[in-house]
Amino acid sequence: MDRIIIRGGRPLEGRLPISGAKNSALTLLPCALLTDEPLTLRNLPRLADVDSFGHLLNQLGVSTTIEGTRPEDFGRVMTMRATSLTATMAPYDIVRKMRASILVLGPILARAGEATVSLPGGCAIGNRPIDLHLKALEALGAKLEMSAGYVRAVAPGGRLPGGHVAFPIVSVGATENAVMAAVTASGRTTIENAAREPEIVDLCRCLTSMGARIDGIGTETLTIDGVKELHGATYAVMPDRIEAGSYACAVGITGGSLELAGARASEMRATVTALQEAGLDIEETRDGLKVTANRPLKPLTLSTAPYPGFATDMQAQFMAMLTLAQGSSVLTETIFENRYMHVPELARMGADIQVTGRSAVVRGVDGLNGAPVMATDLRASMSLIIAGLAARGETQVRRVYHLDRGYERLEEKLSAVGAEIERDGDG
Repeated sequence: MDRIIIRGGRPLEGRLPISGAKNSALTLLPCALLTDEPLTLRNLPRLADVDSFGHLLNQLGVSTTIEGTRPEDFGRVMTMRATSLTATMAPYDIVRKMRASILVLGPILARAGEATVSLPGGCAIGNRPIDLHLKALEALGAKLEMSAGYVRAVAPGGRLPGGHVAFPIVSVGATENAVMAAVTASGRTTIENAAREPEIVDLCRCLTSMGARIDGIGTETLTIDGVKELHGATYAVMPDRIEAGSYACAVGITGGSLELAGARASEMRATVTALQEAGLDIEETRDGLKVTANRPLKPLTLSTAPYPGFATDMQAQFMAMLTLAQGSSVLTETIFENRYMHVPELARMGADIQVTGRSAVVRGVDGLNGAPVMATDLRASMSLIIAGLAARGETQVRRVYHLDRGYERLEEKLSAVGAEIERDGDG
């Protein structure tokens, strides 16, 4: 099993390209199910989750053609065509590996009038039930049946009528499923308390390029007038705001200065504000963001929240950076109930962190020491990389398949800007 080996203590300098957003790509891929014409996605990141979703689409009858397969290329161009669906079921073996598979439920239902998808289980960072997905589809007119770990959704008469969806809490995934199900409904759909994440905006823009009629994009109320059918389109995946924030934290903990090419400050304001409060200089450039470290790092008090609040996907990376801040920081996790599994691993490297319930107090230390550590989930694994970049000696990060789910060619990008980092297949 692969491991990543880091010899820390080197500041990062130069230009680092930001890849297409994982969380957006996994939302845009199922849009191909909504039309029999080709959908081409550009700037698609090379990630294990993207490949897995592509395999799922193939099983449903979607043909895929990939350009940009040269080793030196970042990102790819994928053209998908679902001339007809050969299946309407997403089986357990796929859904259990990748929770984003649930996002085929809405578009298959919209296209075929019925869909059967395995219920996903829990995951390392906590349970993420799909009850809001199901209630949204019921509000759109779907009839649901639960049996043997699967949910079957049927549109009476073969087409959803549309309806009024009012989410009791903000849910990104449920908003995405509801939007994709509603765009070809026979009537109007209103979604209240919709998620406002940039990835939701990206989805809506892609769908409108395919002929969907969506008002209120970027707000908490979406109004969708269903159209009879969508057409093909070519669309570029937005840059990954979580990847950009992760590399900014790496600059903060190591020192130096990076231009994050492609990053958009407008889509990551809460992250940019927190970085500035920690003492980093952030400058918008023609190509992206320039992040420059200052010493000493300042402690922070942060609480995760739905967009436009501080993203839960940035909590672990900030925690790693703040282990070297001058003073005590307090991080509170409000989204997931079990997202501090990186804490014991950071402690192995000398971090001083105390967790009480959903809050963690991070007392800054003078330095971290390299150690063998184990990744437990995607963002936790990146926190260990960030810590390793600043630690004295050698850090070995195991279970790096977590990283490969969400960070495109991480060691190559970091090596190019001064880090001493490599992948070893013998770990």
